[in-house]
Amino acid sequence: MYFIKSPLIVSYLSQKYLIWNIPSKEKKIFLTFDDGPTPDITLWILDLLKKYNAYSTFFCVGENVQKHHDIFFKIIKEGHSVGNHTYNHLNAFKTNNKDYFNNINKAQNLIKSSLFRPPYGKLTITQIKHIKKSYDIVLWSVLSADFDKKISKEKCLNNVLKNSTPGSIVVFHDSVKAFNNLYCTLPRFIEHFLEKGYTFSNISLKEYL
Repeated sequence: MYFIKSPLIVSYLSQKYLIWNIPSKEKKIFLTFDDGPTPDITLWILDLLKKYNAYSTFFCVGENVQKHHDIFFKIIKEGHSVGNHTYNHLNAFKTNNKDYFNNINKAQNLIKSSLFRPPYGKLTITQIKHIKKSYDIVLWSVLSADFDKKISKEKCLNNVLKNSTPGSIVVFHDSVKAFNNLYCTLPRFIEHFLEKGYTFSNISLKEYL
């Protein structure tokens, strides 16, 4: 089970610890991509973002960074931000705290970012308090659900078109599982909001080169 739009009560009660959106008076959306870098798919996204002069934040899995460090550095070189998404895409609810924190640290040795997003959006209160000491924990306002093979491309597009507003943090995935929906949805999503005068920004402008 997942929510396309983050529940207001949850985001309100946890806003001291978690970033759900970035309030903005400007027409600005914060695109994010989870689970990469993935050969071909991440490169396709980078080409698309360059075409539309759009910027994004990539929450990277450490083992993928290690395998595809050339793509990782291309992300940074092209002006996008990166964040830590653990080394092995761990589910925090199924991992003891020591192993989970060690996994984050292992990824951090490669990614070197002040941003963290937990896989599946899952963290316990204890984990949140510990991780918050070292990272800004970024969740999301809108989930595209591109990873869900049971939904249509039209439904995926509708998820992001109907729920995105100024300051929204929108999640897509640069993964093989999500690519069928992503390929059809992302260009149309970007074009729709560009026509309405929006821009697409990364969450952190910190440089890594």
